[in-house]
Amino acid sequence: MSIVSPVERPAAARGTPAVSVVIPVYNEAGNVAPLLRELDEVLDGLRVPAEIVAVDDGSSDASFEHLVAACDEYPRLRIVRLARNYGQTAALAAGLEHATGDVIVTMDADLQNDPHDIPRMLEALTAGVDVVNGWRTPRRDPWLTRRLPSHLANRLINVVTGTDLHDYGCTLRVMRAPVAKQLQLYGELHRFIPALAADVGARMVEMPVRHRPRTIGRSKYGLSRTLRVLLDLLTVKFLSGFATRPIQLFGLVGLLCAAAGGGVVATLVVEKLVYGERLAGRPLLLFAVLAVVVGVQFISIGLLGEMVVRTYHESQAKPIYRIREIRDGPRDA
Repeated sequence: MSIVSPVERPAAARGTPAVSVVIPVYNEAGNVAPLLRELDEVLDGLRVPAEIVAVDDGSSDASFEHLVAACDEYPRLRIVRLARNYGQTAALAAGLEHATGDVIVTMDADLQNDPHDIPRMLEALTAGVDVVNGWRTPRRDPWLTRRLPSHLANRLINVVTGTDLHDYGCTLRVMRAPVAKQLQLYGELHRFIPALAADVGARMVEMPVRHRPRTIGRSKYGLSRTLRVLLDLLTVKFLSGFATRPIQLFGLVGLLCAAAGGGVVATLVVEKLVYGERLAGRPLLLFAVLAVVVGVQFISIGLLGEMVVRTYHESQAKPIYRIREIRDGPRDA
């Protein structure tokens, strides 16, 4: 038996699946077999062509070998093996790229997501919905190291991105393929998939799903990821709100700094001319000059950003909008 690269294997040989299930796998050797067995039973019950795209993210245990051994038993299984460990975001991006189904389901490999929730989520993918997000309730994770940071992060993400979801960290998600294929994932942006999907015009709903305690292996998450999530949240906010108009962000900050510095300078000049106050050596004068300089720098960054954005869109013919659909009225014969 050999594993054929998804790029090399023709689509006709696989058929055209209606549903693709994308699973990032990293050091989950003990969970591979039970997960595939349970998931295969669920997909059999759908009675539509389906595939499982397992992305081995450079596992250092026997996860890949277990996936290889399962290929004979599960014909719908496809394996994408990454050259090294790139992280969950990259693994998800690779899975989305190589998935060929009309609908794409993403889930974790640690058995905490219940595959039996997939049929209910597929039913919720009605004509007016593009993404169905899972909401793990109740959570079966430690309160201090997992649930509390997740709750705080969800509240902050809701405020910053303007979306209203309970659980951004739930990997169990159902998306229409055109939406999933538009997502540009890097860094730690897999947590912000709902916000990224909303940015491309996707219509979303949230559905409670079961969450099971981890019984095999160790969690890859912890408090150390909090800072990276906060930094990526700034990236998401900038890309969704100011990617095509950076001058409105940097220019505003620059004007505020320059105005504050200019106001302090004017006050000091009045003190010097009217009251004869000495300005030399005063920290307030240094602060005013620094504020003006910083303000000019921010405005300059905004202008440079506008030039970069213009070059990006014009040189590569990148659209600045996305069309959901076009309808023509009835035409006379």
